[in-house]
Amino acid sequence: MENKIKKIGILTGGGDCPGLNAVIRAATRTAILKYGLEVVGFKNGYRGLYLGQTVKLDLDAVSGILPRGGTILYSSNKDNLFQYPFEENGEIVYRDVSDVGIKNIQDAGIDAMIIIGGDGTLTSGRDFARKGVKVVGVPKTIDNDLAATDATFGFDTAVSVATEALDRLHTTAESHHRIMVLEVMGRYAGWIALEAGIAGGADAILIPEIPYDIEKVAEKIRERRYAGKDFSIVVVAEGAKSKTGEMVVSKVIEDSPDPIRLGGIGNKVAQELEKLVGLEARATILGHLQRGGTPSAYDRILSTRYGVEAVELLMQGKYGTMVTLKGLNMSYESLENVIGQNKSVDPDGELVRAAKSIGICFGD
Repeated sequence: MENKIKKIGILTGGGDCPGLNAVIRAATRTAILKYGLEVVGFKNGYRGLYLGQTVKLDLDAVSGILPRGGTILYSSNKDNLFQYPFEENGEIVYRDVSDVGIKNIQDAGIDAMIIIGGDGTLTSGRDFARKGVKVVGVPKTIDNDLAATDATFGFDTAVSVATEALDRLHTTAESHHRIMVLEVMGRYAGWIALEAGIAGGADAILIPEIPYDIEKVAEKIRERRYAGKDFSIVVVAEGAKSKTGEMVVSKVIEDSPDPIRLGGIGNKVAQELEKLVGLEARATILGHLQRGGTPSAYDRILSTRYGVEAVELLMQGKYGTMVTLKGLNMSYESLENVIGQNKSVDPDGELVRAAKSIGICFGD
């Protein structure tokens, strides 16, 4: 059967992530150079789809964007067209305006969509697929917490940024005999903290999957002092929690599909350790530095593979799917099966065992 796709649309939703532009570039170049297709981008995520904000993506438009962070299509993480907010009589009401998005796709002459985003963005992608839109999703998160794929682009860059931060914190910690606590992103998964902690020579790593006892961490630091090491490095995932407490929430954004914003656990841990150990403690919250800037070489290559495979799946008629990495090969899964399926650190897994073998404390 002849594939009727002549023009594809691309959309990026959710938070920015190193490698997004590399995906856009790869998909655009594959569509044009291999298949002779036209490519259009929707600006500002699903909001742009609702408003019909399009931009032509040709070879000139994607030239030079491979090493750039962020997304040239911009993004939004609050606009769900299946539950879109309107103000009426001073109150916010929500309506399903997905048909407006579908009409804008049709009016632009677009035959199929590549939707790049995280769980929320791809949930809407699945819902558009259910309504007949030809969709292929590309998973995007620095947290590396999607069960359907072995690796997500942006994660390697985030780990590299966190590792460099640890290298720099080591020098200050050692010079001033301090406990330095680094808080990293990852939401409910500890992958960034775990891998950066190992790569950066941390003495303790606190992750959501292993509730910690702060006294166990303090004991580790005391042991180092007895051994003549008057400084320590602690990496804390933003979603880490003690055995007696809950995760630390920095704020709640009511109009967001994922309203909880984690943050502040680093300061909490630093204050507690300073009291327990008697060494001055300082916390550094790495925050959005992990998400911005130039993607690593690995992420540029992985992003390119994701972008190419997204076009290939469309041309093969494999709609309603998401591109995945399985082992060394690109593959795919149905969007119906991947939404909400998260991948957590295994507390008894090889990576945690390796970290414990070299003396890293997890507070358990």
